[in-house]
Amino acid sequence: MEPAIVIQPEGVRIPRLLPDIETFREWARSDDFPERGRIDWIGGEVEVDMSPEDITTHGTLKSAVSRQLGNLIEDSDRGVVLIDRARLSSPSGDLSVEPDVVVILTESMRSGRVRLIPKAGAREGRFIEIEGAADLVVECVSDSSKKKDRERLPARYFAAGVREYWVADGRVDPVALVLYRRGRDRYVETRPDSDGFRRSQILGRSVRIVRIPMELGLVRFRMDVRP
Repeated sequence: MEPAIVIQPEGVRIPRLLPDIETFREWARSDDFPERGRIDWIGGEVEVDMSPEDITTHGTLKSAVSRQLGNLIEDSDRGVVLIDRARLSSPSGDLSVEPDVVVILTESMRSGRVRLIPKAGAREGRFIEIEGAADLVVECVSDSSKKKDRERLPARYFAAGVREYWVADGRVDPVALVLYRRGRDRYVETRPDSDGFRRSQILGRSVRIVRIPMELGLVRFRMDVRP
C-alpha cells in the first residue's frame, strides 16, 4: 500500500508523495480521492478542511449567491454556475481547488481560456475538472477558511487568471461582501456605494448581500442586484 497520511477520525488518506500540482491533479481525478472534506492544492501545499458546513452562515449563503448568479448567467445562456465539488485547476497559478461557487462563461470556453477535463474512461460529454482561468470565483468565509479565503487564495486566483473574485462573510451582519477585479499585478477591491452595492464587471451590475433572520434560528440570505 502506498504510504499515506491518515486524517482521523474521518479516515481520509492523503498520499505522502505529492511533489507537484500534476501529481495532485492525477490523484484528485482518481477513484482514490476522498469524497468528504475540501482538499486543495495551493502554491505547493495540500490544504485539508474537514470542518462541517455551518448551515446558517455558509450553506444558506452559498445557496443564495449561486441561485442569483444562476438567474443572471444561466437564464441568459451566458454560461454555467457550479458549486461545491467542481474542481478548478491552473498549472500557471499552481492551484487546484474546489471553490464554493465558480462561473464559467461560454465566451471563455470558445476562446480557450477555459477547458473541461474528462474523467478517464467516462462516456463522451462527462467532465470532472475545469482547467484555466474561471470568469468568477466566490468563496464563502467559514471559521476554518477565513485566512485562506482572504490571504492565501487572492494571489493564487490572480495568478490563475480568474477575472473576478468575491469573498462573502455571512458570519457578520451586515454581510461582508468584497469584490476583487483584476489590476495590473494584483486584485483591486471595488468600492461600495452608499447603499453597500459593489460593481461586478462580469455581471455588468452592482450587487450586495443581505442577511435575513427567520423563525426557529434559521437564517437566509438575499443577493440584491441593480443596474
